[in-house]
Amino acid sequence: MSQWTRAELEAAFAQYLSTVDRAIAAGDWGLFADMFTEDAVYIEHLFGTFHGREEIRTWIRKTMGSFPGSVMTGFPPSWSVIDEERGRIICELENHMPDLGDGVLRQATNITILTYAGDGLWSSEEDVYNPSKFADLVTDWVKRADELGRLPDEGRAFLR
Repeated sequence: MSQWTRAELEAAFAQYLSTVDRAIAAGDWGLFADMFTEDAVYIEHLFGTFHGREEIRTWIRKTMGSFPGSVMTGFPPSWSVIDEERGRIICELENHMPDLGDGVLRQATNITILTYAGDGLWSSEEDVYNPSKFADLVTDWVKRADELGRLPDEGRAFLR
């Protein structure tokens, strides 16, 4: 039997998604880090493993505060599964690049595994994805944004 009800896990996941949206809107990824316990572990397959809320905060602010993270517009889930017994949410998140006005949705996906700690906090997150698909996404978006005259200055380094 789980420590948490399905309703609590659903509410915590809804709050997680809402907090991500607020972090994007405010440009304050410290809000994201605040969702984790002091001793949380965040596994990010390209960037490494981060131990504790403050390491997560430092990493997420740097990553999402610089291109291309700084221009991503949303991370909606395409599906999610609740593992009540383990207190986990497993989901596929879409990572959206800004609309360039050409009618093409440019995105890449990742699988995220969240482990709930109670009181609205998470004890771990793991993001699983193919880094080459993300590189292709950013490269394609940068080239098209440049063609359309919509490439931000910080994206110019990706034209090489």
